[in-house]
Amino acid sequence: MSSLKSYKTIAGSSNGIYKEKGSKFLSYTFHVESEDEIKLIQQRVKKEHHSASHHCYAFMLGYERNSFRASDDGEPSGTGGKPILGQINSHELTNILIIVVRYFGGTLLGTGGLIKAYRAAALCAIQDGTIITRIIKSQIKIQFPYLMMNQVMRILKDRNISPKKQEFGEFCEIDAEIPSGDAEIITNKLQHLKGVSVQFF
Repeated sequence: MSSLKSYKTIAGSSNGIYKEKGSKFLSYTFHVESEDEIKLIQQRVKKEHHSASHHCYAFMLGYERNSFRASDDGEPSGTGGKPILGQINSHELTNILIIVVRYFGGTLLGTGGLIKAYRAAALCAIQDGTIITRIIKSQIKIQFPYLMMNQVMRILKDRNISPKKQEFGEFCEIDAEIPSGDAEIITNKLQHLKGVSVQFF
């Protein structure tokens, strides 16, 4: 089980703009949950900016921040996607997609100029958005004899946990969502009760 208790992400979407020697860099951030969602957003942005010279991007997914990708989309290697990803990393964000669309202004910026421009454009969009911290939750199923009902419910109530689904009979089941950081404490308390079992799902 992960020891992470929370993660930082962007709320909704935001945008920014950076100009350098005639080139315009339009930047967009999106809160995303999957690669399928990312592909749909990329298609939409490319359609909206079909005449742009480049559509560089970077994304990060997952609480552990171990699923990511960056693309230069035809810019010199490491000058587009990498500086965008650098901004995601420096702000410790995840579940985020940043796309920077470039309209070429006729003047070559060079490797250093491109890196600076893509980094600045990504930062503009991040600063335009709202960074939020979300608590990581674990899903658990608690199974217990009806006689243990009061003790189980007391533990949940003490931790301000409301059951999401419950079935009561001679043998009972409760599905609940608990903060991952408290998972070990809560499950230990529950499993110390006679006949109570806890499963993660």
